[in-house]
Amino acid sequence: MEFKPHGYQQYAIDFVENNEISCLLLDMGLGKTAITLTALKDMLDKGVVKRVLVIAPLRVARDTWPAEIKKWDHIRGLRHTVAVGSTKERLAAINDSSAQIVIINRENVDWLVKNCDWNFDMVVIDELSSFKNHRSKRFKAMCRMRPFVKRIVGLTGTPSSNGLMDLWAQFKILDYGKRLGRFIGNYREWYFRPDKMNGYIVYSYKPLPFAEKEIYEKISDITISMSAIDHLDMPELITNEIEVEMSPKERAKYDELKDEMVMELPDGAITAANAASLTNKLCQMSNGRIYDESKNVVKIHDRKLDALEDIIESSNGQPLLIAYWFKHDLEAISSRFKVREIKTSADITDWNEGKIPVAVIHPASAGHGLNLQAGGNTLVWFGLTWSLELYQQTNARLWRQGQSAGTVVIQHIICKDTVDGRILKALKDKDTTQSALIDAVKAVI
Repeated sequence: MEFKPHGYQQYAIDFVENNEISCLLLDMGLGKTAITLTALKDMLDKGVVKRVLVIAPLRVARDTWPAEIKKWDHIRGLRHTVAVGSTKERLAAINDSSAQIVIINRENVDWLVKNCDWNFDMVVIDELSSFKNHRSKRFKAMCRMRPFVKRIVGLTGTPSSNGLMDLWAQFKILDYGKRLGRFIGNYREWYFRPDKMNGYIVYSYKPLPFAEKEIYEKISDITISMSAIDHLDMPELITNEIEVEMSPKERAKYDELKDEMVMELPDGAITAANAASLTNKLCQMSNGRIYDESKNVVKIHDRKLDALEDIIESSNGQPLLIAYWFKHDLEAISSRFKVREIKTSADITDWNEGKIPVAVIHPASAGHGLNLQAGGNTLVWFGLTWSLELYQQTNARLWRQGQSAGTVVIQHIICKDTVDGRILKALKDKDTTQSALIDAVKAVI
């Protein structure tokens, strides 16, 4: 296929080629993979770089990047290998001296650094936000190799989905800490103040009033940000909530288990750790099942399954994509409906070819980079996640460029008077920080 870049795409291509450090904050659907590959082709042809390492989520590394290389005429000749799979398969891909580009999943970055010779003068990190944890092995591994990298590109659509604190580690990898500080402690001191505390223990930080503006100014010289709604004729996005309600007997079970969990709180204090545990249990009950202490599944209700049945029936055979969160959600859905989980390349192909009437997907394993817009235009959230990044990325599997339908419908099945409503509000307000989590628990109890 011939690649005819839009104006914004050509601007982004030039930006990558003209800057040794670049961060592209591109909204979902703007074609960041094609943009980057075009820039890589130009630089490889000119001898600006000799070998490139692309780091991406597993399925994106395995499926999306190779598919994009094959898709476009002008980059089809790029010699690439995909270093996923067994140790033997990864080593064969990395040691293939003919490969100009080596694509690896982010989970194997630490292994690569520890076990292989480093011969990459350029690195592309797809979904840079997955390096936001400065304590992670992948972050530390990249920091060790950063001095040997001549050029680096960070790609993401959601750089700070959980707050400005996420940005420090990402830009530390890009620029050695030049813009946001070499140490996380300095960054916190400059731009934040303690928020939720228990004595001297700080559980969360709150940005100072000037922080957002100043941080964005600091990184502006190496960063470009583009929104899909500004550059593409995007389909209309329709979101709605389908509310279900427990019976008095089911509500009694919910309240009983909720009260038991609240009584377990030490001294009545709500910390980020126990707030996460509480909301996890409450989310399970909202969805209709809960794990007991022995990991057995205890049924609370079928209200969401009943609502899902109505949705499937009213779709009249049109494809549906269902997002689930807990394993028992999948088991409950699968026991009642004929569904197929999207996990493999074959699943993706069959979905896009219209061969799967009802598909299920887990946001954590398939939220990034997968092109599913050809298979349908309706997504149903059976169970919600606190992660704004996973929520937005999963929605963007359907609401993106290339979606042939005039509208994309995102439906949320919400259990009335449960933690569901608090999570959906936090997602709408783009506030999924620890403070929002704690406040949600306080509201419930």
